[in-house]
Amino acid sequence: MAAELTAHDLIAKHRPTLDQTLEAIRTRAYWSPHPEHPKAYGENGSLDMAAGKAAFDALLGTRIDLGQPGTDDWVGGEVSPYGIELGVSYPHADVDELLPAMKAGQKAWRDAGAEMRAVVCVEILKRISDRTHEFAHAVMHTSGQAFMMAFQAGGPHAQDRGLEAVAYAYVEQVRTPYTAEWTKPQGKREPLALSKQFTPVPRGIALVIGCNTFPTWNGYPGLFASLATGNAVLVKPHPRAVLPLALTVQVAREVLAETGFDPNLVALTAERPGEGIAKTLATRPEIRIIDYTGSTEFGDWLEANARQAQVYTEKAGVNTVVVHSTDDYKGMLSNLAFSLSLYSGQMCTTPQNLLVPRDGIRTEEGPRTFEEVVADLARSVDGLLGDDARANALLGAIVNPDVKARLEAAAGLGEVALASREISNAEFPQAVVRTPVIVKLDGARKYWEGTDDEAAYMRECFGPVSFAVAVDSAADAVELLRRTIREKGAMTVGAYTTDEEVEQALQEVCLEEAAQLSLNLTGGVYVNQTAAFSDFHGSGGNPAANAALTDGAFVANRFRVVEVRREA
Repeated sequence: MAAELTAHDLIAKHRPTLDQTLEAIRTRAYWSPHPEHPKAYGENGSLDMAAGKAAFDALLGTRIDLGQPGTDDWVGGEVSPYGIELGVSYPHADVDELLPAMKAGQKAWRDAGAEMRAVVCVEILKRISDRTHEFAHAVMHTSGQAFMMAFQAGGPHAQDRGLEAVAYAYVEQVRTPYTAEWTKPQGKREPLALSKQFTPVPRGIALVIGCNTFPTWNGYPGLFASLATGNAVLVKPHPRAVLPLALTVQVAREVLAETGFDPNLVALTAERPGEGIAKTLATRPEIRIIDYTGSTEFGDWLEANARQAQVYTEKAGVNTVVVHSTDDYKGMLSNLAFSLSLYSGQMCTTPQNLLVPRDGIRTEEGPRTFEEVVADLARSVDGLLGDDARANALLGAIVNPDVKARLEAAAGLGEVALASREISNAEFPQAVVRTPVIVKLDGARKYWEGTDDEAAYMRECFGPVSFAVAVDSAADAVELLRRTIREKGAMTVGAYTTDEEVEQALQEVCLEEAAQLSLNLTGGVYVNQTAAFSDFHGSGGNPAANAALTDGAFVANRFRVVEVRREA
């Protein structure tokens, strides 16, 4: 496209979308401009299924040259969890040259104003949306997600979260008027009069440290929140998941150039094997904002050492479901089975600990003992994943050897209620596909045949591993839930109860410990799914994350308001 996208054109084109987004975050009602169904694409210049797959295939074995300054090497080496060597190479940056080049464009970007920055960001997202099928394959073959999940979570849902961040950024920046006339009466004397100007100014260069499992979904909120508030953004992808974010940077640079801004406002830096450039970048004085999703260890390191930057982290947590009673037993089991199985449990929102009273639960079908509940859940998971084609479509592939090792070790932590089994993938024979394991533990017994039960369930075991933990009572479940959130954090909490007092106790714990609660889900909404514009992902109030996706606090500290006042 020619470089003729004027401010007037962009505002006319995208202001309606921005206004609808602002209304959606106000009402929290369902809305999305990005279709979830693959067949909705292929019109108005967007890639359909065949064209998207062809575009992805054409990337394999190529070099993605972004035209960035400071490129001193080319790096790559991604291997799909499905067994394909991508063979794509990316720019490695000399940051001493790249960072000053990124900073050079910030003045014009700052002076463009909040509305212009917002519509440029919406244009970037629109072009990404038009290539959703291509991006879906890129996400699938770097994260191990099954195609449909990669399409939805890596495509429209990620784009929604990016758009949501743009909307919050716009709201926070226009909260203060750009100009104001100030007059203070002085009795018989002439009043004091000042003209005041208020300008949102960026903090500096923002660093996005990408994750392996959800490179776009977790990457877009920070990227677009920082860009929309006037900051340049340096994207450092996870070494195993570079391609989706490299394509994102490519689109962003194209749009910035076509709208008259410096494309170096968005740049990519990939790393050599074992280089660990995130630590080096995170402590550079030019880096003033950091967005990170990943391990608690590195998240804690960033919070302690990147003192010059505003740091937003999403780290590990121990997600818990309390099973007390239900009036839809089969619906509960079906909902939990799906939640445990989706993407092989490789989601920061997947339930890990299922707290069940050892005396059992009440159901509309009569009482069920702890042993019966766990056995019935195991059968429900088995039934869900009994067909290999269906199982592959839900499970995807194990993303890396660490997850596989944790899965295999989990069977030694207690009595196995559901053993994990290997599933073959006819299309991708090298993919490592495993069903979930459910292990029974005791919340009141410290040791089980020499194994520390509490040590097992009070840490995150990321992957398709769940623990059915027997507790003495509902009150014990509530207190264990409280301690888990307070000490280890939780991105999600689920609960099943028909008892009003238990429900109130659970709700109070989640309010006091700042954890997002889902009650009695038995249909097509699952505890490990959140909807942009309506649901908050994380709360920022417990150890699992220090920010929520997305709220005003996530964007408001990415800029400062500077005032200039003069005599009227």
